[in-house]
Amino acid sequence: MGHTTASVRLYNPYDREKCLEMDLLVDIGSVYTWVKRDKLERLGIEPMSKRMFRTIEGKLIEREIGEAVIECLNRRATTIVVFAEEKDYEVLGLHALEGLGLEVDPVTRQLKETEAILAL
Repeated sequence: MGHTTASVRLYNPYDREKCLEMDLLVDIGSVYTWVKRDKLERLGIEPMSKRMFRTIEGKLIEREIGEAVIECLNRRATTIVVFAEEKDYEVLGLHALEGLGLEVDPVTRQLKETEAILAL
């Protein structure tokens, strides 16, 4: 079984002059997108609150969250990002994928446009 990665650009929603280009592992089991703290700070993205998360091992951890603009496959959306710590993985989460109108094709394991977004 392979992994799906996505080439993305991250921007500060209040200062789009700075841009960070990176490849992220797509993780539809993660609600939010996780990016290392130092990268978000370089963009001038500031934490707005803290949230509790449950890891795959069942452990509870607390992390700060903020907002970023994400671009992927010529689509752009505002999303929540988690300030990932040193041992945390960097991943593209479901919230960003849905905001971008993208999904993982189960056959090719590549990102593709969502046929339609649920309205109800």
